Amino acid sequence: MKEKKRLSRRSFIQTSAMGAAAAAFTIPSIIPSSAFGANDKVRIAVLGVNGRGKDHIKGYGGIPDVCEIVCLCDPDLVVLGQRAKEFETSYGRKVKQQQDLRKVFEDKDIDAVSIATPNHWHSLAAIWAMQAGKDVYVEKPGSHNIREGRKMVEAATKYQRIVQHGVQLRSSLAVQEAIKHLRDGLIGDVYMARGLVFRWRDDIGNKGTEPVPQGLDYDLWTGPAEMRPFSRNYVHYNWHWNWNYGNGDVGNQGIHETDLCMWGLNVGLPERITAGGGKFLFNDAKETPEVLASTYYYPKEKKIIEFEVRPWITNKENGADVGNIFYGSKGYLVVYNYDRYESFLGRNNEPGPNKRAGGDHFLNFIEAVKSRDKSHLNAPVETAHLASGLAHLGNIAYRTGRTINFDPVKEEIIGDAEASALLTRPPRKPFVVPDKV
Repeated sequence: MKEKKRLSRRSFIQTSAMGAAAAAFTIPSIIPSSAFGANDKVRIAVLGVNGRGKDHIKGYGGIPDVCEIVCLCDPDLVVLGQRAKEFETSYGRKVKQQQDLRKVFEDKDIDAVSIATPNHWHSLAAIWAMQAGKDVYVEKPGSHNIREGRKMVEAATKYQRIVQHGVQLRSSLAVQEAIKHLRDGLIGDVYMARGLVFRWRDDIGNKGTEPVPQGLDYDLWTGPAEMRPFSRNYVHYNWHWNWNYGNGDVGNQGIHETDLCMWGLNVGLPERITAGGGKFLFNDAKETPEVLASTYYYPKEKKIIEFEVRPWITNKENGADVGNIFYGSKGYLVVYNYDRYESFLGRNNEPGPNKRAGGDHFLNFIEAVKSRDKSHLNAPVETAHLASGLAHLGNIAYRTGRTINFDPVKEEIIGDAEASALLTRPPRKPFVVPDKV
């Protein structure tokens, strides 16, 4: 097998070998890349329409000249039916409905899929879609664990698919300008980035188990995760706070910030990771920590990333409660949420350049699909792997309670079998991320 390029600290490319096992689910033969004309619309299916999927529908619905939503898919028929009715009311036409995403992948009338499922489905859904010849927009985090992210990158390369990661701040004109300032030396030598997620997260309580609600295919919803008895603590939104399906807030809102930290510092995965935190306010059913502080070290580059999650009553830091702060030898720069930055220069913190301007991340994806040029993407598949990988490593350090020593070229944890086991998860047939994509 030929070696493939992979991601290193300084570039998104490293070398790796492919695995040998085949996928459990047989994918249809690859559909040739569409040759879109200037007036052709990209035909989209939205997978997962309960939460973030509603924003996907609205996003593509706002650019009708270049794309058309032709299918909605969700394992919960109640949610699916509600969303289809809303779609007909909003857009004046009916839309195809599918409960099983595999049926979507078999549909040759669909050019691309937009994945807004729970985290534990992201990589597998993306890989299956690419194997079926679809282009992919996949929500953050791009992966549930590091191995799956790597396989998603390999699939995008092998099948020559356009894959956009759902970190919309990369399409913000203001954030793009902020990154240019960092590269051009506005704040001098940039040595440190902080990611902040200070958000109110309520107690979810312990709802126990109960029969699966009518209309929900719970086996399909569970997919590649470990099967557990049905609980409202998982379905729908609360899955974020359970390791089986989600990745806590560092792997939720935090992916925007981990991605921006790495982008701003121009680094990839780190060599050493520490983390601490816990559940201090609630004794509920959440498995993930309420408070988490992670530190990522880049000794060769002499750079460092700090990341913080904390809930409830808190302050803002440099005016930000969700965002990023970059520190340099001549000043610092703050990015607020998705579309604004400010800079402060010198010892007196004199105001420097600032801007507020957004962008259209969905349109950027569609334009890249039509051009067949992945260099047009603002958030290519490699960013999905790296930003998610940073969050996963912080979670592994927290869960083991140890410093993690990591080889970013081989993407292996050094000398810690327990931690290494968390780089992947046991397969559940037939929902298996293949070793050989």
